[in-house]
Amino acid sequence: MIPGSFDYFAPRSLEEAFDLLVEHGADAKLLAGGHSLLPLMKLRLAAPRVVVDLGRIGDLSYIRDDGEEIALGTLVTHAEVEHSELLRRRAPMLAETAAEIGDVQVRNRGTLGGSLAHADPAADYPAAVLALKAEFTLASRSGTRTVKAKDFFVDLLTTALGPDEILTEVRFKADRARAGSAYRKLHQPASGFAVVGVAACVRLDAKGKCDTAAVGITGVAAKPYRAMQVERALKGKAPSDKVIAEAASKAATGADALSDLHASARYRKAMAEVFARKALTEAFARARARK
Repeated sequence: MIPGSFDYFAPRSLEEAFDLLVEHGADAKLLAGGHSLLPLMKLRLAAPRVVVDLGRIGDLSYIRDDGEEIALGTLVTHAEVEHSELLRRRAPMLAETAAEIGDVQVRNRGTLGGSLAHADPAADYPAAVLALKAEFTLASRSGTRTVKAKDFFVDLLTTALGPDEILTEVRFKADRARAGSAYRKLHQPASGFAVVGVAACVRLDAKGKCDTAAVGITGVAAKPYRAMQVERALKGKAPSDKVIAEAASKAATGADALSDLHASARYRKAMAEVFARKALTEAFARARARK
């Protein structure tokens, strides 16, 4: 299908973009890589009167080492995340996650910020940023505010972004000694989306026991979530196969699982446990290797 008619703007600065959002209000939609908005427009599921293309704002495309933290501008592409030497060294799970998204064409055009702002329940990044305990910078003409990843995803295709705000940066702590992370997913064969995706970040103490654990899960429910019961079950324990399996069994506890043509709610819950075990096993193995 062909989208309805719309006005197109390509601002070269955030200030220009803010002005357009204020001027056009609910009639305007932001365009980043286009892999979320354009399909909706072609299907007439979205019909914005104004499209504001952020692609020419160079200030939003960077991957930066800030010491203990890493900062990413939200216009970095999935391919840039996947191939970043900095991320492969200091936050390998995010690069690993990016490599799981779609295909080469999608990864070369799609952006980190576009994916996060769209909040598709089967997207990969949300699990990763939840496990990384990332913080998001939301900017508007009136200033900026910081929102934690766990508070950013509100519901199906719904985030904490206000109508006049732009997601400009994602920031999180880099891996440290005795820390490990991993992302594992059950692919939907045609689209590559996550039927279930699990991201795990763990850190061992000096005695080899679990000091901290954070587990993000996507694909199961209408919005991604932190598997807090899994995390609590690991705290202070030596991560044996039995301990990991018992913790992973809680991956879908309390989740209102989706049921659709790709998978039933029961199957999604079962796969959440399976892939939580896979992600945790790999994350702990990597943590042991980082002494």
